[in-house]
Amino acid sequence: MINFQLITYINLKYSIIIATYNRLAELRELFESISRLIFDKSQFEIIISDDGSTDDSKAYVTSSNHDFNVKYIHQQNRGPGAARNHGMQKADGAYFIFIDSDVMLPKDYLQKIDEALLQNNFDAFGGPDTYHPSFSPLLKAINYSMTSFIGTGGTRGAKKSVAKFYPRSFNMGIRKDVFEKIGGMNKLRHGQDMDFSARIYAAGFKVGLIPDAYVYHKRRTSLKRFFKQIFNWGVARINLSRLHKNMLKPVHLIPAFIIVALVVTVLLSLIANLNVLLGLIGAGVLIVALFAFFQSLLMYKNVKVAFLSIITLFIQVFAYGLGTLNGFLQLIIGKKEAKGFTKNYYS
Repeated sequence: MINFQLITYINLKYSIIIATYNRLAELRELFESISRLIFDKSQFEIIISDDGSTDDSKAYVTSSNHDFNVKYIHQQNRGPGAARNHGMQKADGAYFIFIDSDVMLPKDYLQKIDEALLQNNFDAFGGPDTYHPSFSPLLKAINYSMTSFIGTGGTRGAKKSVAKFYPRSFNMGIRKDVFEKIGGMNKLRHGQDMDFSARIYAAGFKVGLIPDAYVYHKRRTSLKRFFKQIFNWGVARINLSRLHKNMLKPVHLIPAFIIVALVVTVLLSLIANLNVLLGLIGAGVLIVALFAFFQSLLMYKNVKVAFLSIITLFIQVFAYGLGTLNGFLQLIIGKKEAKGFTKNYYS
Protein backbone atom coordinates (compact mmCIF):
# COMPACT_ATOMS: atom_id res chain seq x y z
CA MET A 1 0.00 0.00 0.00
CA ILE A 2 1.35 3.44 -0.96
CA ASN A 3 2.07 5.74 1.96
CA PHE A 4 0.80 9.07 0.76
CA GLN A 5 2.13 10.72 3.90
CA LEU A 6 5.56 10.59 2.23
CA ILE A 7 4.40 12.42 -0.87
CA THR A 8 6.12 15.79 -1.03
CA TYR A 9 4.44 19.05 -1.87
CA ILE A 10 5.65 18.69 -5.46
CA ASN A 11 2.36 16.81 -6.01
CA LEU A 12 -1.20 17.98 -5.36
CA LYS A 13 -2.15 16.85 -1.87
CA TYR A 14 -5.85 17.59 -1.38
CA SER A 15 -8.91 17.50 -3.63
CA ILE A 16 -11.88 19.13 -1.87
CA ILE A 17 -15.02 17.70 -3.47
CA ILE A 18 -18.30 19.59 -3.12
CA ALA A 19 -21.52 18.10 -4.47
CA THR A 20 -24.06 20.82 -5.17
CA TYR A 21 -27.51 21.39 -6.62
CA ASN A 22 -28.86 24.94 -7.09
CA ARG A 23 -26.84 26.31 -4.16
CA LEU A 24 -25.29 29.44 -5.69
CA ALA A 25 -25.71 31.63 -2.58
CA GLU A 26 -24.08 28.97 -0.42
CA LEU A 27 -21.22 28.52 -2.88
CA ARG A 28 -20.45 32.23 -2.74
CA GLU A 29 -20.04 32.11 1.05
CA LEU A 30 -18.08 28.87 0.88
CA PHE A 31 -15.69 30.25 -1.74
CA GLU A 32 -15.09 33.36 0.35
CA SER A 33 -14.03 31.14 3.26
CA ILE A 34 -11.80 29.03 0.97
CA SER A 35 -10.01 32.15 -0.23
CA ARG A 36 -9.06 32.89 3.40
CA LEU A 37 -7.47 29.48 4.06
CA ILE A 38 -3.93 29.77 5.44
CA PHE A 39 -2.59 26.91 3.37
CA ASP A 40 -0.50 26.77 0.21
CA LYS A 41 -3.16 27.14 -2.49
CA SER A 42 -1.04 25.27 -5.01
CA GLN A 43 -1.44 22.13 -2.88
CA PHE A 44 -5.22 21.76 -3.09
CA GLU A 45 -7.95 21.92 -5.68
CA ILE A 46 -11.67 22.58 -5.35
CA ILE A 47 -13.95 20.29 -7.35
CA ILE A 48 -17.53 21.47 -7.75
CA SER A 49 -19.54 18.41 -8.79
CA ASP A 50 -22.81 19.87 -10.02
CA ASP A 51 -25.75 17.47 -9.85
CA GLY A 52 -27.81 19.18 -12.55
CA SER A 53 -28.19 22.75 -11.24
CA THR A 54 -30.37 25.17 -13.20
CA ASP A 55 -29.16 28.35 -11.49
CA ASP A 56 -26.01 30.36 -12.27
CA SER A 57 -23.64 28.08 -10.33
CA LYS A 58 -21.60 27.19 -13.40
CA ALA A 59 -21.04 30.81 -14.41
CA TYR A 60 -19.90 31.72 -10.91
CA VAL A 61 -17.63 28.70 -10.39
CA THR A 62 -15.97 28.99 -13.81
CA SER A 63 -15.31 32.71 -13.50
CA SER A 64 -11.67 33.78 -13.30
CA ASN A 65 -12.07 35.68 -10.03
CA HIS A 66 -10.97 32.89 -7.68
CA ASP A 67 -7.48 32.78 -6.18
CA PHE A 68 -7.42 28.98 -5.86
CA ASN A 69 -7.63 26.04 -8.28
CA VAL A 70 -11.21 25.13 -9.24
CA LYS A 71 -12.65 22.37 -11.40
CA TYR A 72 -16.29 22.44 -12.44
CA ILE A 73 -17.91 19.16 -13.52
CA HIS A 74 -21.56 18.57 -14.33
CA GLN A 75 -23.93 15.62 -14.50
CA GLN A 76 -27.66 15.05 -14.86
CA ASN A 77 -29.43 14.97 -11.51
CA ARG A 78 -28.58 11.59 -9.94
CA GLY A 79 -28.12 12.44 -6.28
CA PRO A 80 -25.24 13.54 -4.01
CA GLY A 81 -23.56 10.12 -3.86
CA ALA A 82 -23.21 9.95 -7.64
CA ALA A 83 -21.99 13.56 -7.70
CA ARG A 84 -19.28 12.79 -5.15
CA ASN A 85 -18.26 9.69 -7.10
CA HIS A 86 -17.96 11.85 -10.21
CA GLY A 87 -15.75 14.22 -8.24
CA MET A 88 -13.49 11.40 -7.07
CA GLN A 89 -13.10 10.17 -10.64
CA LYS A 90 -11.83 13.62 -11.68
CA ALA A 91 -9.72 14.34 -8.59
CA ASP A 92 -5.91 14.60 -8.73
CA GLY A 93 -5.13 14.87 -5.03
CA ALA A 94 -3.55 12.26 -2.77
CA TYR A 95 -6.47 12.81 -0.40
CA PHE A 96 -10.14 13.45 -1.19
CA ILE A 97 -12.02 15.71 1.22
CA PHE A 98 -15.82 15.97 1.11
CA ILE A 99 -17.66 19.01 2.42
CA ASP A 100 -21.23 20.18 1.83
CA SER A 101 -22.04 23.34 -0.04
CA ASP A 102 -23.78 24.78 3.05
CA VAL A 103 -20.59 25.01 5.12
CA MET A 104 -17.90 27.61 5.60
CA LEU A 105 -14.31 26.72 6.45
CA PRO A 106 -12.21 28.19 9.27
CA LYS A 107 -8.99 29.66 7.94
CA ASP A 108 -6.89 26.88 9.55
CA TYR A 109 -9.12 23.99 8.38
CA LEU A 110 -6.61 22.38 5.99
CA GLN A 111 -3.75 23.14 8.33
CA LYS A 112 -5.44 21.15 11.12
CA ILE A 113 -6.07 18.23 8.77
CA ASP A 114 -2.51 18.30 7.49
CA GLU A 115 -1.05 18.25 11.00
CA ALA A 116 -3.32 15.39 12.11
CA LEU A 117 -2.50 13.25 9.07
CA LEU A 118 1.24 13.71 9.57
CA GLN A 119 0.87 12.59 13.20
CA ASN A 120 -1.65 9.75 12.76
CA ASN A 121 -1.42 8.53 9.17
CA PHE A 122 -5.22 8.08 8.90
CA ASP A 123 -6.57 6.35 5.80
CA ALA A 124 -9.92 8.05 6.36
CA PHE A 125 -11.00 10.77 8.74
CA GLY A 126 -13.73 13.16 9.69
CA GLY A 127 -14.31 16.27 11.73
CA PRO A 128 -17.21 17.86 13.60
CA ASP A 129 -19.54 20.66 12.56
CA THR A 130 -20.41 23.76 14.54
CA TYR A 131 -21.88 27.26 14.18
CA HIS A 132 -20.46 30.56 12.98
CA PRO A 133 -21.10 33.67 15.09
CA SER A 134 -22.89 35.25 12.12
CA PHE A 135 -25.55 32.50 12.03
CA SER A 136 -29.17 33.41 12.79
CA PRO A 137 -30.76 32.40 16.14
CA LEU A 138 -32.56 29.51 14.41
CA LEU A 139 -29.36 28.13 12.88
CA LYS A 140 -27.63 28.34 16.25
CA ALA A 141 -30.54 26.49 17.87
CA ILE A 142 -30.37 23.78 15.22
CA ASN A 143 -26.65 23.56 15.83
CA TYR A 144 -27.35 23.05 19.53
CA SER A 145 -29.73 20.14 18.98
CA MET A 146 -27.43 18.55 16.39
CA THR A 147 -24.20 18.78 18.38
CA SER A 148 -25.21 18.57 22.03
CA PHE A 149 -24.83 15.23 23.79
CA ILE A 150 -28.51 15.25 24.72
CA GLY A 151 -29.41 15.69 21.05
CA THR A 152 -27.15 13.28 19.17
CA GLY A 153 -25.06 11.58 21.81
CA GLY A 154 -21.86 13.00 20.37
CA THR A 155 -22.04 10.85 17.23
CA ARG A 156 -21.29 13.73 14.85
CA GLY A 157 -17.71 14.28 15.94
CA ALA A 158 -17.56 14.78 19.69
CA LYS A 159 -14.64 13.30 21.63
CA LYS A 160 -17.16 11.38 23.77
CA SER A 161 -19.90 9.51 21.92
CA VAL A 162 -22.54 6.87 22.67
CA ALA A 163 -21.78 5.10 19.39
CA LYS A 164 -18.93 4.49 16.97
CA PHE A 165 -17.72 7.49 14.99
CA TYR A 166 -18.61 7.38 11.29
CA PRO A 167 -17.22 10.26 9.20
CA ARG A 168 -19.98 12.04 7.28
CA SER A 169 -19.90 13.89 4.00
CA PHE A 170 -20.30 17.37 5.48
CA ASN A 171 -16.69 16.99 6.72
CA MET A 172 -14.97 13.78 5.67
CA GLY A 173 -11.76 12.72 3.97
CA ILE A 174 -10.17 9.59 2.52
CA ARG A 175 -6.86 8.68 1.00
CA LYS A 176 -7.04 8.09 -2.75
CA ASP A 177 -6.30 4.38 -2.53
CA VAL A 178 -9.36 3.87 -0.28
CA PHE A 179 -11.54 4.85 -3.25
CA GLU A 180 -9.46 2.67 -5.55
CA LYS A 181 -10.00 -0.36 -3.30
CA ILE A 182 -13.66 -0.13 -2.21
CA GLY A 183 -15.17 2.05 -4.94
CA GLY A 184 -17.46 5.02 -4.43
CA MET A 185 -20.64 5.82 -2.56
CA ASN A 186 -23.83 3.86 -3.17
CA LYS A 187 -27.19 5.08 -4.52
CA LEU A 188 -28.87 5.75 -1.17
CA ARG A 189 -30.35 9.26 -1.22
CA HIS A 190 -29.72 9.62 2.50
CA GLY A 191 -27.06 7.80 4.47
CA GLN A 192 -24.75 6.97 1.57
CA ASP A 193 -21.86 8.59 3.46
CA MET A 194 -22.52 6.43 6.52
CA ASP A 195 -22.54 3.32 4.33
CA PHE A 196 -19.27 4.52 2.76
CA SER A 197 -17.70 4.90 6.21
CA ALA A 198 -18.92 1.44 7.26
CA ARG A 199 -17.34 -0.09 4.15
CA ILE A 200 -14.08 1.74 4.88
CA TYR A 201 -14.02 0.26 8.38
CA ALA A 202 -14.87 -3.21 7.02
CA ALA A 203 -11.96 -3.02 4.55
CA GLY A 204 -9.55 -2.59 7.45
CA PHE A 205 -8.52 1.02 6.90
CA LYS A 206 -7.48 3.26 9.77
CA VAL A 207 -10.27 5.78 10.49
CA GLY A 208 -9.92 8.71 12.87
CA LEU A 209 -11.60 11.82 14.23
CA ILE A 210 -9.82 15.17 13.84
CA PRO A 211 -11.73 17.24 16.44
CA ASP A 212 -10.00 20.53 15.61
CA ALA A 213 -10.85 20.32 11.88
CA TYR A 214 -14.42 21.56 12.19
CA VAL A 215 -16.66 23.29 9.67
CA TYR A 216 -19.33 25.96 10.14
CA HIS A 217 -22.49 24.15 9.04
CA LYS A 218 -25.71 25.96 8.17
CA ARG A 219 -27.91 22.87 7.74
CA ARG A 220 -31.60 23.70 7.16
CA THR A 221 -32.83 27.30 7.30
CA SER A 222 -36.41 26.66 8.49
CA LEU A 223 -38.08 24.37 11.00
CA LYS A 224 -40.01 22.65 8.20
CA ARG A 225 -36.82 21.83 6.29
CA PHE A 226 -35.15 20.73 9.50
CA PHE A 227 -38.01 18.34 10.26
CA LYS A 228 -37.83 16.82 6.77
CA GLN A 229 -34.08 16.36 6.98
CA ILE A 230 -34.18 14.61 10.36
CA PHE A 231 -37.17 12.49 9.32
CA ASN A 232 -35.19 11.29 6.31
CA TRP A 233 -32.25 10.42 8.55
CA GLY A 234 -34.55 8.23 10.62
CA VAL A 235 -35.63 6.46 7.43
CA ALA A 236 -31.99 6.17 6.37
CA ARG A 237 -31.10 4.42 9.62
CA ILE A 238 -33.40 1.54 8.64
CA ASN A 239 -31.85 1.32 5.17
CA LEU A 240 -28.38 1.31 6.70
CA SER A 241 -29.35 -1.47 9.11
CA ARG A 242 -30.21 -3.69 6.17
CA LEU A 243 -26.74 -3.16 4.72
CA HIS A 244 -24.83 -3.21 8.02
CA LYS A 245 -26.57 -4.85 10.98
CA ASN A 246 -24.19 -3.23 13.46
CA MET A 247 -25.40 0.24 12.43
CA LEU A 248 -28.72 -0.12 14.26
CA LYS A 249 -28.16 0.09 18.00
CA PRO A 250 -30.69 0.43 20.84
CA VAL A 251 -29.71 4.10 21.19
CA HIS A 252 -30.93 4.75 17.63
CA LEU A 253 -34.38 3.41 18.56
CA ILE A 254 -34.89 5.65 21.60
CA PRO A 255 -36.78 8.42 19.69
CA ALA A 256 -39.12 5.83 18.14
CA PHE A 257 -39.66 4.20 21.53
CA ILE A 258 -40.53 7.60 23.06
CA ILE A 259 -43.18 8.23 20.39
CA VAL A 260 -44.74 4.79 20.78
CA ALA A 261 -44.74 5.09 24.56
CA LEU A 262 -46.40 8.51 24.43
CA VAL A 263 -49.10 7.35 22.00
CA VAL A 264 -49.85 4.23 24.07
CA THR A 265 -49.98 6.25 27.28
CA VAL A 266 -52.39 8.82 25.83
CA LEU A 267 -54.67 6.10 24.43
CA LEU A 268 -54.71 4.20 27.72
CA SER A 269 -55.48 7.41 29.61
CA LEU A 270 -58.78 7.55 27.75
CA ILE A 271 -59.95 4.36 29.43
CA ALA A 272 -58.02 4.41 32.70
CA ASN A 273 -56.83 6.88 35.30
CA LEU A 274 -53.17 7.48 34.45
CA ASN A 275 -52.81 10.94 35.95
CA VAL A 276 -49.70 9.97 37.90
CA LEU A 277 -48.00 8.54 34.82
CA LEU A 278 -48.98 11.55 32.71
CA GLY A 279 -47.65 13.80 35.44
CA LEU A 280 -44.32 11.99 35.43
CA ILE A 281 -44.08 12.28 31.65
CA GLY A 282 -44.86 15.99 31.85
CA ALA A 283 -42.22 16.46 34.52
CA GLY A 284 -39.68 14.59 32.40
CA VAL A 285 -40.42 16.78 29.39
CA LEU A 286 -40.07 19.91 31.54
CA ILE A 287 -36.73 18.75 32.94
CA VAL A 288 -35.36 18.08 29.43
CA ALA A 289 -36.65 21.45 28.21
CA LEU A 290 -35.06 23.32 31.12
CA PHE A 291 -31.78 21.46 30.68
CA ALA A 292 -31.72 22.33 26.96
CA PHE A 293 -32.61 25.96 27.68
CA PHE A 294 -29.87 26.57 30.22
CA GLN A 295 -27.23 24.58 28.36
CA SER A 296 -27.97 26.53 25.17
CA LEU A 297 -28.06 29.81 27.09
CA LEU A 298 -24.65 29.04 28.55
CA MET A 299 -23.30 28.27 25.07
CA TYR A 300 -24.76 31.19 23.09
CA LYS A 301 -25.55 33.81 25.76
CA ASN A 302 -28.83 34.47 23.93
CA VAL A 303 -32.32 33.92 25.39
CA LYS A 304 -33.99 33.65 21.97
CA VAL A 305 -31.56 30.95 20.86
CA ALA A 306 -32.12 29.12 24.15
CA PHE A 307 -35.91 29.05 23.65
CA LEU A 308 -35.52 27.96 20.04
CA SER A 309 -33.15 25.20 21.16
CA ILE A 310 -36.02 23.59 23.11
CA ILE A 311 -38.12 23.56 19.93
CA THR A 312 -35.38 22.22 17.66
CA LEU A 313 -34.43 19.51 20.18
CA PHE A 314 -38.01 18.17 20.37
CA ILE A 315 -38.45 18.44 16.60
CA GLN A 316 -35.25 16.44 16.18
CA VAL A 317 -36.37 13.67 18.53
CA PHE A 318 -39.86 13.34 17.06
CA ALA A 319 -38.77 13.68 13.43
CA TYR A 320 -36.08 11.02 13.82
CA GLY A 321 -38.44 8.73 15.69
CA LEU A 322 -41.20 9.12 13.10
CA GLY A 323 -38.72 8.55 10.29
CA THR A 324 -37.41 5.39 11.96
CA LEU A 325 -40.95 4.04 12.43
CA ASN A 326 -41.85 4.95 8.85
CA GLY A 327 -38.77 3.20 7.50
CA PHE A 328 -39.47 0.13 9.63
CA LEU A 329 -43.06 -0.08 8.34
CA GLN A 330 -41.83 0.16 4.74
CA LEU A 331 -39.42 -2.68 5.50
CA ILE A 332 -42.27 -4.81 6.89
CA ILE A 333 -44.40 -4.38 3.77
CA GLY A 334 -41.49 -5.56 1.64
CA LYS A 335 -39.97 -2.44 0.11
CA LYS A 336 -36.33 -2.94 -0.92
CA GLU A 337 -35.44 0.61 0.10
CA ALA A 338 -37.41 2.84 2.45
CA LYS A 339 -38.14 6.33 1.12
CA GLY A 340 -38.50 9.59 3.00
CA PHE A 341 -39.34 13.07 1.77
CA THR A 342 -38.29 13.53 -1.85
CA LYS A 343 -40.66 16.04 -3.47
CA ASN A 344 -39.63 19.66 -2.82
CA TYR A 345 -37.15 18.40 -0.24
CA TYR A 346 -35.02 21.54 -0.36
CA SER A 347 -37.89 24.03 -0.62
